Amino acid sequence: MTNQPTALDLPMVDPLPAETQKYFDICTEKLGMIPNVLQAYAFDIDKLNSFTALYNDLMLGESNLSKLEREMIAVVVSSINKCFYCLVAHGAAVRQLSGDPALGEMMVMNYKVAPIDARQRAMLDFSAKLTKASADIEEDDRQALRDVGFTDRDIWDIASVAGFFNMTNRVASASDMRPNEEYHAQAR
Repeated sequence: MTNQPTALDLPMVDPLPAETQKYFDICTEKLGMIPNVLQAYAFDIDKLNSFTALYNDLMLGESNLSKLEREMIAVVVSSINKCFYCLVAHGAAVRQLSGDPALGEMMVMNYKVAPIDARQRAMLDFSAKLTKASADIEEDDRQALRDVGFTDRDIWDIASVAGFFNMTNRVASASDMRPNEEYHAQAR
C-alpha cells in the first residue's frame, strides 16, 4: 500500500480551492478521514465536483429507497464487479446503517444468503441482472419490482444507483483505487 489513493500519478490540486478544502474538512470531521475516492478525483476539481454532485444526489438525495437499500445496491453491484474499493467502503456503510455486521458481510459475499425481505430481494435481483446483462432487462423485470411495491420512480432510482456503481467500479478497478484502512474496522 502507498499513500496514493490510486496507482495513477494524478496528484491533488495544491492548494485545494477553499470550498473543496471545506468539504474535505467536513469529511474528516464526520468520517474521521477523507475517502480515497474523493482524493483520487481531486486532481481535477470539476471532475470531483461532478462526481460528488451525482453521488450525493443518488445516495443521499430524495428517494423512496432508504440509504441502506442504496448501499445494498452499491455492494451487490460491486460484488459482481469485484471492486475492492467499493466492497470495503460500501460494505462498511451497510454494516453501519443496518447495525448488523453479518448483513454487511453477506451482502459482500452473496446477497442471496442475506435475511432480507421480498422487496429488497427483488431490488437486488434487478440490480444484479442490470450489472450482468443490462440488455436483457425486460418489462417482466420492471413488473417484478412493481409487484413488490416499487413505483416507476423507484425503478429509475434503482437503475440509476446500479448504473452509477457499475461506472465507478470500473474507474476504481482501472486505477487500482484502494479503500482507506479505516473502513476495514468500521461497524464491526
